[in-house]
This record gives sequence, C-alpha cells and structure tokens, in this order.
Amino acid sequence: MVKQASQGPWSRRLHVVTGKGGTGKTTVAGALALALATGGQRVLLTEVEGRQQIAQVFDTPPLAYRERRVASAPGGGEVYALAVDAEEALLEYLEMFYNLRGAGKVLGKIGAIDFATTIAPGVRDVLLTGKIKEAVNRPDGTRPSGLAYDAVVLDAPPTGRVTRFLNVAHEVAGLAKMGPIRAQADGVLKVLHSGQTAVHLVTLLEEMPVQETVDAVEELRAANLPVGGVVVNMIRPPMLGPADLSAARAGTLDLEELAAGVKEAGVEPTADLVGELAREAAQHAERVALEAAQRVAVEALDRPVYELPLAADGMDMGMLYRFAEMLRAQRMVA
Repeated sequence: MVKQASQGPWSRRLHVVTGKGGTGKTTVAGALALALATGGQRVLLTEVEGRQQIAQVFDTPPLAYRERRVASAPGGGEVYALAVDAEEALLEYLEMFYNLRGAGKVLGKIGAIDFATTIAPGVRDVLLTGKIKEAVNRPDGTRPSGLAYDAVVLDAPPTGRVTRFLNVAHEVAGLAKMGPIRAQADGVLKVLHSGQTAVHLVTLLEEMPVQETVDAVEELRAANLPVGGVVVNMIRPPMLGPADLSAARAGTLDLEELAAGVKEAGVEPTADLVGELAREAAQHAERVALEAAQRVAVEALDRPVYELPLAADGMDMGMLYRFAEMLRAQRMVA
C-alpha cells in the first residue's frame, strides 16, 4: 500500500488538486503552483477537461497544447501552464511509439480519434494522464535537478470522478497485456503509486462539498491512491463573539442593546430595522454552527487541513499571490 504521510509540507513531484465544482479548485491549484515555484523553482500547472479554467485564473489567452509561462513567482520561480488535449496527446503518442503523427492527423480529419476515444474512454484518460506523467519525468540536463520541472500541479476532474480518472490506468493495464498502451498505463501507475504524488482535496464548509470530500477520500484510499491535504476554501470569520452567537441562535439577543448600537451608528433604530438585524444575526449564527459541524467532519479525515479566506472583492492575480503565501505560511509546501 501507499504509505500515507501524516502531515506537510508536501515535497512531491506531482500534486493533484480535486474538489466539488464551485469550491475553487482551479484557484487553489494556481495558488499551489505559485507557492511551489517560490524560491526559484519551475512548476508546470496542467488541466485536462478542456474548460480553459487556468487561463481565466491567470488572466491569459486560452492555452494551446503547448507549455507557456503564465506567471513569475517570488525568488525567480516560474509557473508554466498546459491544457492537455486528448486528440493532441493521441497524435503525440502515435508519433512517439509509431512515427505516425502525419497519419494521426488524417485519422483526426475523418473522426477516427473521436471514435476511438468514445468506444474506449479509458484509453483517452490514459493518454491524458500519460502526458502528465511525461511532464513529471521529463529530463533536462541544463537544469540543476536534471528535470524539466521541479513539480507538476494537475487541476484534476471533480471529486466525483477523480478516483476513476486517476485509477483508469490500472483498468487499462489489466486489459492491455503488452504493447505501448500497457507501457503507458504502467508508467502512469508507477508515478501515482511511487510516493511522488499527493492528491489534495478542496472543499467548502458546506454539507455537500464536505460529504463529497469524505466520499472521495474513502474512494482514493480504497484505490490505494495517496491522499494529501484538505484545503478549506472561502472561509468567512464569525462577525459576532461566542456569547452573542449563542444568544442570536437561541433568539435571546438583547434588542435594546442592539437598538442602542444602531443609534450610535447614526441610524434611527426602528422596530422593523432592529427585528431584521436580529433575524440576520440568527441566520449568521446558524451558518457559523453548521460550518463548525462540517469542520469536525473535515478534521475527522485525519489529513492536514489548510484554510483560505473568501475573496470578498473577487479573485485577481494579487489575491492569487496572497493565497500562495498563505499556503506556504501554513506549510502546505516547503
């Protein structure tokens, strides 16, 4: 079995980032790439779903099937990005193993590539993960490490599909007993199960994202895939102290004190206004209590937990760099 690390920092060559849709996993993947690149490292950030989410996060033109620098990191680091496309990966595969790139283009024009990846979707995912594996292992004799990249970050499919996506090479290896496809599948499995990889999960302190995270951790462990840390995104600090939260939730807030506070702010404390504020306080207290319950569920996973705040004014590159600093401060990476 893969030995599960008990804590960070995660000194791995491949960082897989997954999460339920809407949790901000691409933003976290981008911040993690910047954090890893800090101090002069070269990091490749990749995506495999054709949604061009990385380009949006880094405010760059859409990514082609070509590695392109998208950001610099403090200390001379660099972040490159790549959108892995199944058809281009297949063409590259045909050229690498059969010297048939030209023939592959002809096949693409007649729809044979779509046909092949439709009837054998597992092969499609092996081609995608195979490209990631190639980037992880690519040599570069001009660099001190001897490798093209010091780390690779994969913005992976959502939690509901990530285990099958990562484990598909195992299924294909069982079907293909020999040949290049089997070799590709074996190479992917070697990277995923060699201690070079960590699968990090992004969640919110809400019931559905947390439950998907819990389920994904169970599935990853059952598949013997290395579970990394859990990033709790969009954290909102309580606006009331513990005593006021308890009173608000119980409906026992001191309305006279609340009215006095409104008056001090220069607003007329009408009964309707004070009542509405009390209702909002009760809703806020209820949300804080629900988030506390979800936090217990996250901590029960026995994985390192990292936190990022809600970007109230929206995400931009400045906030992305701040998130990278926060992940480093929390020792998600060294």
